[in-house]
Amino acid sequence: MNKQVTGIPFNQAWIDEIRINLSAALRRVDTLKSRRTVKKTHQAAWLLKAVSMIDLTTLSGDDTQGRVRRLCLKAANPVRKDILQALGFEQKLTTGAVCVYHEMIAPAVKALEGTGIPVAAVSTGFPAGLSPFKLRLEEIKASVQEGASEIDIVISRRHVLTGNWALLYDELCAFKEACGDAHMKSILAVGQLGSMTKVAKASMTAMMAGSDFIKTSTGMEAVNATLPVSLIMIRMIREFYQRTGQKVGYKPAGGISQAKDALHYLIMIKEELGEGWLNPEYFRFGASSLLNDIERQLEHHVTGRYSASYRHPLA
Repeated sequence: MNKQVTGIPFNQAWIDEIRINLSAALRRVDTLKSRRTVKKTHQAAWLLKAVSMIDLTTLSGDDTQGRVRRLCLKAANPVRKDILQALGFEQKLTTGAVCVYHEMIAPAVKALEGTGIPVAAVSTGFPAGLSPFKLRLEEIKASVQEGASEIDIVISRRHVLTGNWALLYDELCAFKEACGDAHMKSILAVGQLGSMTKVAKASMTAMMAGSDFIKTSTGMEAVNATLPVSLIMIRMIREFYQRTGQKVGYKPAGGISQAKDALHYLIMIKEELGEGWLNPEYFRFGASSLLNDIERQLEHHVTGRYSASYRHPLA
């Protein structure tokens, strides 16, 4: 994964300067949807790239070690070998990571041994982020000790809603310190922040505090990743990079289940941030069902027929 972002001292002036032209952002997104997307062989290549950027995730109350092991097997072999052979794809292909609750870190680490696939753990009282602060810090430390090399933390939404950016910054700095050598992906829960301007300011604050990734959602809010909110967050990443030289990653999560949607996101990343962000070090999809549809689309590319979704099980 990318070299850790160090962050910068809190700068209230940068936050105060942020203004969002929502109508312009929506027009920009419409250009992505209305243009003809990539087709045929080029589409297959882009979809294979998308597979490498998926954080294959299971965050259910009925998770078992067996389910996690099966998910890890799928992460290490995300597309059937016969499809890859028909495409002439000879490189090693895996997903970007496997994301689980703390209790499932150990079986995931064991199942992924030797694959090079990192284990990500959701933390800090996921998904609400309302557990006692000391417990949230201890949860991060425990997950790192258990073997997670990426920690998906949730912010305190109340700090955003009340405009207390300095307090949000301090909270995230404490989380970053607790992560140690693990990379920190900060979940903003954009569907609960109230406005695009608050999303932008929360994004900038999270990057100032050293977030290695900023992530849209837990996947459990009523509104999760969308192209408009992604554009706003991506442009904050670009601004932060222009000001500091630090490259922060981006992770849209929740509601991305179709291959054609994945292509929209990849094209947006390429056009707004450049090809340097089109790799698992700087871009991830927080999704699982997305892999199912991508594999179906790749099979259609090589056979001319769509298969039933149950022929591409995830776990």
